[in-house]
Amino acid sequence: MVHLMKQERNPVTFNGPLEAGMRAVATLGAAYPQTFDLQRLVAFDYLLVHTGDVGGPESLHPPSPLHSAELLVRRKLVEEALLLMMTRDLVVREISDEGFKYSAGENAAPFLASLTTTYLVSLKERAAWLVESFGGYADQQFRAVMRKFFDEWVEEFQSVERSFGGGV
Repeated sequence: MVHLMKQERNPVTFNGPLEAGMRAVATLGAAYPQTFDLQRLVAFDYLLVHTGDVGGPESLHPPSPLHSAELLVRRKLVEEALLLMMTRDLVVREISDEGFKYSAGENAAPFLASLTTTYLVSLKERAAWLVESFGGYADQQFRAVMRKFFDEWVEEFQSVERSFGGGV
């Protein structure tokens, strides 16, 4: 008798390279022909699913008491996601005077047009809102906006920590 061993793994819902890649393609597709660096795309990846936190449409993902930590762990994920999407011409990486910039690839528009589930349509709508709201900001302006939200999230975290009996 052959025994099949179950491979145990913890699901990483919405946070694998494929999911982050879908978010990046939605954002870059909404922004086309505009380009963004990795740092901006990391921030956009977070903001795209938490638009309600920044005055936009209702967030796609539930709120998290650890916003700042969630934002900090995204860089490697988004980088892997962009590389994955580049293999399918959904994302293009360009070299500029400021370093690497990313834009929607040749296949991004038809790919995005084929996404019709409720979640993915909502994702594309939020990507359009995000780009319209923050895509035109210069890097310094955008950093100031993110710093403001980051400070609010730190205060929120401290409030949560106090409610659990921690000292801040």
